Amino acid sequence: MQSQPTVIDTGSNLTTSLAAARALTDNLFHVVRPENLYERPIAERHRILFYVGHLEAFDWNLLGRNLLGLKPFDEEFDRLFAFGIDPVGGGLPTDQPSDWPALPEIDRYNRRVRETLDAALEKAPFSDPALPLLRDGYALHVALEHRLMHAETFAYMLHQLPLEGKFRGTQKPLVAGPPLAPRMVTIPAGRATLGLPRTDDGTFGWDNEFERQEIEVPAFSIDVYNVTNGQFLEFMRAGGYENRGLWTESAWNWKTEQEIDHPFFWVHRNNQWLYRAMFEEIPLPLDWPAYVSHAEAAAYVRWTGKGLPTEAQFHRAAYGTPQGRERDYPWGQEAPAPRFGNFDFQRWDPAPVGSYPAGASAFGVEDLAGNGWEWTSTVFAPLPGFQPFSFYPGYSANFFDGKHYVMKGGSPRTACTLLRRSFRNWFQPHYPYVYATFRGVTKAS
Repeated sequence: MQSQPTVIDTGSNLTTSLAAARALTDNLFHVVRPENLYERPIAERHRILFYVGHLEAFDWNLLGRNLLGLKPFDEEFDRLFAFGIDPVGGGLPTDQPSDWPALPEIDRYNRRVRETLDAALEKAPFSDPALPLLRDGYALHVALEHRLMHAETFAYMLHQLPLEGKFRGTQKPLVAGPPLAPRMVTIPAGRATLGLPRTDDGTFGWDNEFERQEIEVPAFSIDVYNVTNGQFLEFMRAGGYENRGLWTESAWNWKTEQEIDHPFFWVHRNNQWLYRAMFEEIPLPLDWPAYVSHAEAAAYVRWTGKGLPTEAQFHRAAYGTPQGRERDYPWGQEAPAPRFGNFDFQRWDPAPVGSYPAGASAFGVEDLAGNGWEWTSTVFAPLPGFQPFSFYPGYSANFFDGKHYVMKGGSPRTACTLLRRSFRNWFQPHYPYVYATFRGVTKAS
């Protein structure tokens, strides 16, 4: 079984969009064989079963209890499935499968949550000024995007589940791409606009997307394509993992303690490198973007004499134009569509770099939306004028700790709505499981 590509409508009919997102996540959970639902594919995350209940519990706690004032019917499940965990946080989980309820109990809870919420939302006063979180469907946007973000998180968890624990999908990886020579392009000095203006026009954004900030970016050069597995293999063969001078102290300690000597998606077997795709192991696709941790990406660009782009440099390369105006997407103003990139659940795995030339930016930089989130050198921090969500104060603020880096762009499993220019993703530098790639920058010559 496999989930189907789904373009989520984020217009006025948000309840329809939420229903489509529910179908998407339901299909994802059905990829897992029932006997493997209690597995923990990533040690730092909850067991799979937690996420089956978490999505509905989040919607219930946000919309049902807190916003619409509905009477709880299972407070134990409301608490049990309320929050995920920070992979950097207070050590690894210690629970056992026996600590969790049976799947039929969770299914009953989920059905009742959906039925109760849907009935209440049909009568919800979306224009009531006393309920600002209902205005323009703001809280529904939160629930929708929270679910879609988890659809991606759960996908990279499934990548780490043994192949025998999944129902095999029918989609085949794209492993033959055109030969592309690495090259750089110079981006002239200009303005980059980060974030959103705080207005009353119903524009949705998470708290870390506010407020709008304009930055003058000096000229720089940037890789046209993401670093590929083939290029990263050269780094490995040149002793990159053993070269102490390429790694920060914390990255070197992490790499040494965890005995890391290759990207996490790679497997060495029978004297050859394989790639752990979603439903099979395949010979390492040399033209796919390299999915690595921030620590590994930073070591690689040091080896090449480059650096990782700042968040502002990424914006300038992705959304800027030679004429000075800025685009909504790298390719222009047109809404995301399959020809522009590998995103919105089109594929389980990456495509060869440069497979979507129609999605290139005005400066000719490719794959800036989709095919892999892109690491930046910018530490995740508030934009000027930041205000935490009153209903979710720790959503961003808990991660303003100097230990997380901004990621931009999107992956094959990123929903269209999250491709907006202002959206900011973030992870800590030693977390190797996410669909995250990178490219290098230098000062303009």
